[in-house]
Amino acid sequence: MGEPAITGASGVREVKSAVRTIDVIEYLAHRQANPARLKEVSDALGAPRSSTYALLRTLIGCGWVQSDESGNLYSLGIKALIAGTSYIDADPYVRIVRPILADLALKLDETIHFGRLDGDQIVYLATQESHQEVRAYNRVGRRLPAWATALGKAVLAEQRPHAVPSQLSPLTPHTITDRDDLLEDLEKTRQRGYSIDLEENTMGLRCYGMALHYTAPARDSISCSIPLARLTPELEKTVLEAMSGARLRIEQSAPLLVR
Repeated sequence: MGEPAITGASGVREVKSAVRTIDVIEYLAHRQANPARLKEVSDALGAPRSSTYALLRTLIGCGWVQSDESGNLYSLGIKALIAGTSYIDADPYVRIVRPILADLALKLDETIHFGRLDGDQIVYLATQESHQEVRAYNRVGRRLPAWATALGKAVLAEQRPHAVPSQLSPLTPHTITDRDDLLEDLEKTRQRGYSIDLEENTMGLRCYGMALHYTAPARDSISCSIPLARLTPELEKTVLEAMSGARLRIEQSAPLLVR
């Protein structure tokens, strides 16, 4: 077995095979519902096809990757789901937030989300869907650009300016793509105490987000998505009041941890 490489000034030993394994899993996760061919995986990793193929077959044997019947297309296997579910089940904040989100969704009959900032992405950790005909949908585990969602903007507003990304790719024609405009929007978020996503993530939807202050700075948030077709000033007021109450319940139930 080869000697692990030394990384940077920290002197921490890095096991190259482990890093490459994680790279494969993260690449397939990023593709979501689009399976990848061997060439695509090897090109993404910058690795020879032969070693990439051997790694994929090893991961298939372990249940972390699966292939289609032809053996040409690769996607995440069931072990990835088990690992992700274990993360959510073990998270103390998810356990606190879930029942409160359920109460909020029942009260409003609108779709409610709970998410966490990861780099410049927001990861959906819990969702309570509306029972109305027109509704938003974001599955648990989905990652979206933080600057294009109410969930993400609520927590970006809590970060230092240097943490706000400069490259802002659009999801819709309404997504903010200029960093100065985003910084201005985040300042408005801080002033009013909640973020607004006006069709920046999904056409036809307005979303409201509020950061959860049980960590400093906040990295988790809740949001409510409402189709514009049924949004009224009265409903907006009701939603914001209900969300403020839910946020208070969550923050009072969670320990304050400075990370």
